[in-house]
Amino acid sequence: MKVQQLPGLSQIIGINESSMTEKRDRWKGWREWYGAIAALQELVTPIKKGLILSSPALMVDFSQINPNLTTVAFTPGYSHQNGNTLSGLTLTPGDHSSAQVKEISLPSNNSHEQFCLLFTPEFSLLMVLTVTEEGNSYFDFSFDPEATQKAWLTLRSRLQNHYPEKLVTIEQQREQFPICSPDYRTVTQFSRQLLNHLPSNEDLRQETSDIELLQALTHEVRTPLTTIRMLTRLLLKRKDLEPEVLKRLRVIDQECTEQINRMELIFQATELEGKQKTESSVNLTSIPLKDLFTQSIPYWKKQAKRRNVDLEVLLPEKLPTVITNPELLTQVLTGLMENFTGRISSNGKFQVHVRTAGNQIKLQLLSQNLQESFRSKKQERSIGQLLTLQPETGNLSLNLDVTKNLFQALGGKLTVRQRAEAGEVLTVFLPVSIINH
Repeated sequence: MKVQQLPGLSQIIGINESSMTEKRDRWKGWREWYGAIAALQELVTPIKKGLILSSPALMVDFSQINPNLTTVAFTPGYSHQNGNTLSGLTLTPGDHSSAQVKEISLPSNNSHEQFCLLFTPEFSLLMVLTVTEEGNSYFDFSFDPEATQKAWLTLRSRLQNHYPEKLVTIEQQREQFPICSPDYRTVTQFSRQLLNHLPSNEDLRQETSDIELLQALTHEVRTPLTTIRMLTRLLLKRKDLEPEVLKRLRVIDQECTEQINRMELIFQATELEGKQKTESSVNLTSIPLKDLFTQSIPYWKKQAKRRNVDLEVLLPEKLPTVITNPELLTQVLTGLMENFTGRISSNGKFQVHVRTAGNQIKLQLLSQNLQESFRSKKQERSIGQLLTLQPETGNLSLNLDVTKNLFQALGGKLTVRQRAEAGEVLTVFLPVSIINH
């Protein structure tokens, strides 16, 4: 069956080809897009219920800003055939048992188009950013019920063509929000906040190389890996596969997941590094540290073992409750462990000491193979302002300065010290919850 060609959302909102031929500031659309995302954070904070549809995944996780939001990201790429579909899409606001942003790999007619479509009981909003092949950017937004309805019908048609079984679930969510005209004060508030949060052209130019790199990583790494993982998990459901085949498929699934998680952490870092543009924040909550370690330590040891490195974790008898963002902390600690492990030669060792220090929990990383560690560190190469490449292992990770900023956003601190008897020591401090006292 021939798939119906559908208009892009930029055509619906009024960004047409003639306006794209006009000579203008190439950064203007990007500036407005970042300002709009910041303004949207202000707008959704108080709402009691909402649905966000976007492509690609937004740099801000709105479901963490407001757990009453259901968020779905459409990633460009794989189109299912012969009945193959994405596994288990469950749209439940505030569901912390899985990723906060639910994703569907959905082909688009315009790979240069980014959008965000929001539905709430009081209003609906469409935001669209289009980048031409020449690099010029164009942004527009609309609270017009007719525009948001057309945008929804366009997305609905794409879903009907590619994932009709997923459309049912999303449409049930969508039907909770009747299309209606907004209060003029809502439009005024959003417009004012957008203008207040506009970054300067100089800010954007300084980060251009990193942004372009991350865009390339997203398209060239994360999207195809998501497709590979999806197909692998479909194969794992079959009952007629040999044990050795299942074992290898599980390895593929694990490798894909690790790289996808690394990309997600890099984007978290990008969003926080750009907080002067969006003034974003990380929601913090109390969590028993024992729960986090119980889940993470086996994985850290497994990763170290894969590189022939022995990891020993020393824990106190009692672990307190800490104030943090558990999902982001898990990602950042895992990235730090991988970075540290990558500096140690094969058959090396390192320890993680965890202890309480007043109203903080202190986590120290100490290597017993310091000479190898330093030699590997000297060979590291910086890529842009965020990333570090270890040539020997091919490991791409956040640099320590960016990692420090992430821990600060989590309410903690990362220090790096050089000690004559112990060499380089990384220490993480996390605030203990007052309920422990």
